[in-house]
Amino acid sequence: MPDGDALAAEAAETAVTGVTFGELRALLGEPAFRGADPQAWSALEQRHGVEFPADYKEFADAYGAVLINNQLTLFHPATAWHNLGENIREEQEFYEDWPEDMMPPYPIGTGPGEMFPWAHSATGEMVYFRVPRDGARDWAVGVIEHDEFGYVEYPVTFNEWMRAYLRGAESVGGEEMLTHSRNFAPDGPFFTMLAQPRS
Repeated sequence: MPDGDALAAEAAETAVTGVTFGELRALLGEPAFRGADPQAWSALEQRHGVEFPADYKEFADAYGAVLINNQLTLFHPATAWHNLGENIREEQEFYEDWPEDMMPPYPIGTGPGEMFPWAHSATGEMVYFRVPRDGARDWAVGVIEHDEFGYVEYPVTFNEWMRAYLRGAESVGGEEMLTHSRNFAPDGPFFTMLAQPRS
């Protein structure tokens, strides 16, 4: 049974985000990642001048670079493969020479109002965070369908978006889920640890 401090922390998290990491863990299963590295986060944050969302960091440090439902691959800053920093850099390079009418709705980057990837899917979507503009506090989750270059933005936290995904929800934050798991995990969500090179 959780102690008083754990319950208080859970209650505080719920008050801030509305969805707790505990809810996601209950849906997905007990995490097994052992490579959490606070210095990897701090180094990447210093390099990009941004502090990544706390709920995303908590989830990523629990599950690592992970494949969910054989569909959604999440990045982590401390892994050699599926590395968050490398994917941000590669996404910036990917769009360097694209025609203006095929560019994402916001610049790729980590500055105010910009967007950067934190996951991609086997069904052709890239999942982003949009960084709050100066004076704003709320991050948003955005998804681009690379086949049609459609963009949908969800005014929700990472935890809220991830819960909707894990539940196979049709929508979240008033918007249709472009990346959904109902065809990939009919018996419930699951995850696979992604292999990393041997050191």
